[in-house]
Amino acid sequence: MRDAYHEELDSIGDGLVEMARLVGSAIGRATTAILDADLKLAESVIEADQKVDELQHDLEARAIALLARQQPVATDLRIVVTSLRMSADLERSGDLAQHVAKLARLRFPERAVPQDLHATILEMGQLAQRLMAKAAEVIITKDVDLALQLEQDDDEMDLLHRTLFQHLIDERWKHGIETAVDVTLLGRYYERYADHAVAVAKRVVYLVTGEHADELQQDIQPVTGVEGA
Repeated sequence: MRDAYHEELDSIGDGLVEMARLVGSAIGRATTAILDADLKLAESVIEADQKVDELQHDLEARAIALLARQQPVATDLRIVVTSLRMSADLERSGDLAQHVAKLARLRFPERAVPQDLHATILEMGQLAQRLMAKAAEVIITKDVDLALQLEQDDDEMDLLHRTLFQHLIDERWKHGIETAVDVTLLGRYYERYADHAVAVAKRVVYLVTGEHADELQQDIQPVTGVEGA
């Protein structure tokens, strides 16, 4: 019975990894769709989000069943509860990739992104995909150091988001209000997607250590200066 219980815990982890891989692929394909005005690809991203939703529902059902049958305590309880929260983050990431694809579909056959912002949006999409790939690796390896790195990696997304905003408020902006709204939404989608990848990694830190990532980072903050100076 105990072996079956731990196999079920492991299967929940496998489900999270699959969700992370699916939403990582989704944001990459959605980025291509928005930049290339690829309607077929956009539709495939939109339709594929149902698989992510189904995985989350299945994972939730299995986690709740474990709570009811086994009444886990301590570390096992932390695994189940944290997994539920991670699945919610991953499901929202899938929704954000779907939003990007829906914007591509809405503007088809036109391109939602002006050529002068093409490189920035491409970089945001690639970074989002890398962050989620790293989050998947963190789920698999339970590597706390790697998990803590994700927040630093997210600073790059924040910088790209600020760069995008600077283009929007520049007096030389010539693409009109509708495009400005589209670009604003895209920037927000990528920023929030990255935030969810970071949140997943932080939850793994809590799962492994029992401490929240922010508290752990404070504990290991390097000392600067010389005592008594």
